[in-house]
Amino acid sequence: MNTDWSVIANFMPQLLSGARMTIYITLVGLCGGMVVGTIAGLMRTYGNWLLNCTAMIYIEVIRGTPIVVQVMFLYFALPVLASIRIDPLTAAMIAIVVNAGAYIAEIVRGSLQSISRGLAEAGLALGLPRWKVLVYIVGPLAFRRLIPPLGNQFIISLKDTSLFIVIGVSELTRTGQEIMAANFRAVEIWSAIAVMYLIMTGTLTLLLRLIERRMKIL
Repeated sequence: MNTDWSVIANFMPQLLSGARMTIYITLVGLCGGMVVGTIAGLMRTYGNWLLNCTAMIYIEVIRGTPIVVQVMFLYFALPVLASIRIDPLTAAMIAIVVNAGAYIAEIVRGSLQSISRGLAEAGLALGLPRWKVLVYIVGPLAFRRLIPPLGNQFIISLKDTSLFIVIGVSELTRTGQEIMAANFRAVEIWSAIAVMYLIMTGTLTLLLRLIERRMKIL
């Protein structure tokens, strides 16, 4: 079959709509994931045995199961178990929050533990309470080391949104599938989708590199 790249222009509005949905799910999910991951990471690093075990169980369960299983559990199994029915978009965003939160928690824990204990002990010796030591001494240093692996997780989460095609979320991949099913222009449509994903991940990578340079991360 001959390729006709001009068809991409005809379907660009639909593809852009799907891309906007992908970005929306990613942003909302990662904002929630940052909150969940930071809390879980702090629980793993500074919590007592109960908090530590709770966070560890959450992290291991989520990291040990695929995100596609998690979103299908939320969408199909949760209504059966708890009589709670949520729409596909909400299920997708919750899945990103829960999934990204587990990975971000380990990133936060690793960054905090990479800071020398001597700095924290020096702050405590000066009479600062532990929370001030964390906020003003350990936190800023850990944040610099947090950015590169956090950026990788952002990119992974953005690409993971394509898996939400299984519950019918109208993100970029689902939109492309619907267009392709109508005109059978698989080469042109999937090529356009691949380029759009590259643009989104490339832009995110560029922003993260600018932040790293601004903060002089080595």
